[in-house]
Amino acid sequence: MKYDIFFAGVGGQGILTIGEVLAEVAHYKDIPANFYPSKGMAQRGGFVKAQLRLGRENVGPNIPQRGADMVIAMEQSESLKAIPFIKPGGDFVLYSDIWAPTAVALGKAPYPTFAQITEQVKLAGARLVHIDPGQLPEYAGELVHANLYVLGVIMGQTALGTLIRSEDVEHIIQTRFKRNTEANSFAYRSGLGMPLVVS
Repeated sequence: MKYDIFFAGVGGQGILTIGEVLAEVAHYKDIPANFYPSKGMAQRGGFVKAQLRLGRENVGPNIPQRGADMVIAMEQSESLKAIPFIKPGGDFVLYSDIWAPTAVALGKAPYPTFAQITEQVKLAGARLVHIDPGQLPEYAGELVHANLYVLGVIMGQTALGTLIRSEDVEHIIQTRFKRNTEANSFAYRSGLGMPLVVS
């Protein structure tokens, strides 16, 4: 098993937590895992990226362009930075949240449309799995954590779910987060069972 995942998003979304959970699951199952977060200006709203390389004892930190089996992008504009890394036939998971950067908010730069991103993903030869932020469910009157919901979708809708058991992912979620275990499991299971239209 060799499987590479490229992550892109902004600070405050919890996208690095997705990578950390998957890396912990891999270690739990004795799968070699190397997780390389690159936080940069990772204050709330700043660009965040990471790379997770599974199944190799010794591997460098950089996934080559067109080398990622999956991209997980949790912000619409930042997803453009990840498109060069997805391999043809790979899964491009897009949670199309919008955190407009300062230049866009000031009217000095355009914000990419969902149609533009979809076209770029198709040109890369990847399979788009789109998650609309508006479909997030509620638990006890509050929206669930988006990153755990997205993780559920990933395990239910992509090839990674055939390599790692969803039960093992939920086990790590429950042991890693001692508080709000019921809400976290609900978020994950909701994503896991969500039927999606992919293209």
